[in-house]
Amino acid sequence: MAAAMPLALFVLLLPGPGGWCLAEPQRDSLREELVITPLPSGDVAATFQFRTRWDSELQREGVSHYRLFPKALGQLIAKYSLRELHLSFTQGFWRTRYWGPPFLQAPSGAELWVWFQDTVTDVDKSWKELSNVLSGIFCASLNFIDSTNTVTPTASFKPLGLANDTDHYFLRYAVLPREVVCTENLTPWKKLLPCSSKVRPRSLAARDVYREPAPRTKCSIQGISSVTSFRLLQAGLSVLLKADRLFHTSYHSQAVHIRPVCRNARCTSISWELRQTLSVVFDAFITGQGKKDWSLFRMFSRTLTEPCPLASESRVYVDITNYNQDNETLEVNPAPTTTYQDVILGTRKTYAVYDLLDTAMIHNSRNLNIQLKWKRPPENEFPPGPFLHAQRYVSGYGLQKGELSTLLYNTHPYRAFPVLLLDTVPWYLRLYVHTLTITSKGKDNKPSYIHYQPAQDRLQPHLLEMLIQLPANSVTKVSIQFERALLKWTEYTPDPNHGFYVSPSVLSALVPSMVAAKPVDWEESPLFNSLFPVSDGSNYFVRLYTEPLLVNLPTPDFSMPYNVICLTCTVVAVCYGSFYNLLTRTFHIEEPRTGGLAKRLANFIRRIRGVPPL
Repeated sequence: MAAAMPLALFVLLLPGPGGWCLAEPQRDSLREELVITPLPSGDVAATFQFRTRWDSELQREGVSHYRLFPKALGQLIAKYSLRELHLSFTQGFWRTRYWGPPFLQAPSGAELWVWFQDTVTDVDKSWKELSNVLSGIFCASLNFIDSTNTVTPTASFKPLGLANDTDHYFLRYAVLPREVVCTENLTPWKKLLPCSSKVRPRSLAARDVYREPAPRTKCSIQGISSVTSFRLLQAGLSVLLKADRLFHTSYHSQAVHIRPVCRNARCTSISWELRQTLSVVFDAFITGQGKKDWSLFRMFSRTLTEPCPLASESRVYVDITNYNQDNETLEVNPAPTTTYQDVILGTRKTYAVYDLLDTAMIHNSRNLNIQLKWKRPPENEFPPGPFLHAQRYVSGYGLQKGELSTLLYNTHPYRAFPVLLLDTVPWYLRLYVHTLTITSKGKDNKPSYIHYQPAQDRLQPHLLEMLIQLPANSVTKVSIQFERALLKWTEYTPDPNHGFYVSPSVLSALVPSMVAAKPVDWEESPLFNSLFPVSDGSNYFVRLYTEPLLVNLPTPDFSMPYNVICLTCTVVAVCYGSFYNLLTRTFHIEEPRTGGLAKRLANFIRRIRGVPPL
């Protein structure tokens, strides 16, 4: 009895739930949004953005627990001392001239550019290891990135996040224009999302009751288990990411952007921001049977059934700029929660906003299927095109020499602005730098800044950066001649007659805005309006890409070895067989035998009777 008293007293002194364990506030957050934009050509663009923000310094703190931020990417940041990482996979080409400027364009194929911390001693080694690791994470051919397709720009691709210095030595940029984007690249991209894209059966969804996950404590993992379970069950906007529908589009681009951002107004500490973006362009005439009307189910074959409980903000924006209350031209169903107006990419836009966290938005009808119907064609069927767009082509004849030409269009009626042009040319196209010409309105246009890095055979490509002033309402042509090199027969691709790809040109510019934008709070503004923050409201930043080029090189006849082998084997077989017979065969000469008198008489009688002789 005496021994039981201390034990009972110890039990009474134990703290209750939450006692000794101090609850920690969540240091990460998730925002997701979908922007649907009807394009002037009749197509419909859908842009997904998932932003995960983590208030943690991964390179200083020993992080062992990951809640919303993907652990694979967090370990990459810490191991390779990354400052920024931008990776994109794109199938198709964004037609800026007809579709307008995108929120974030990417070149065809795979693009990777990374800023390393200034503590990295061997940048090239870290770059090679990082590309191999990313190749395994995203099931892509990024392991083919090497020194022959990697450059270090000096003026382009400045950091998008916090940057104390901009020493371009710690920047690496590479493009694989031949990379094919498939579902094997989309699947690992979706697995990085906090909410799964798998759709649950209605019976299972009805039995699940949502409970707010408990806050994480220092001595309990109850909150962790709750978060993990809902991470696998709920969907949110990711339920629309159906692979067969996303790849049945005119344009498909998925990207991952990692950068450090300020945690507070004074920027005394930093947070890590992960943005996963996905842009697709649907052909409304095909999906809508010849009409411009569209709906979520018609485009994605799914509807929104429930929000993601881990998201602090989940919204759908529908561009209704052409909507006129006095003269209605379109109808949006159901009615939006609210509307949002702002200057987006130099143009005043109006969006219908659907807040998925509003319980009445989905639970009234059990699903949300946003529909847009055109009552009649809009008054301005073909609105003015963007102020800046470009195109690139290769000219010349034969397989010895040629010319690369880039056309830069400035359609602004009275404003001139500079454009930073970046060209990366493979080493097997030997540029004649003295033939570089830049003309605008029939006159020479001298660039204010130029940086050229010559190529080295089988080591590094050409790098050409220029800052060109584009006159108002003009077309500027940049051309340079080249000579095709002869490759070794082992350096040709399996289909050499298809041609060799040349990376697209990159244009970076501050384009004048049609409407002056007011300063906004970038943390409160939509995600599609906060990737490139610009302090000056009279301009907006754009980065455009031209088409990748396909160049034919002198190609040997790879069928000749086969023909030579066949001919040689045939000749050897025939000649060897004949010589072998002559050398091994024994010949015997037989003398003709003459018969006796009886045989001659018999043959004479047979000849008279018409019978062959003996």
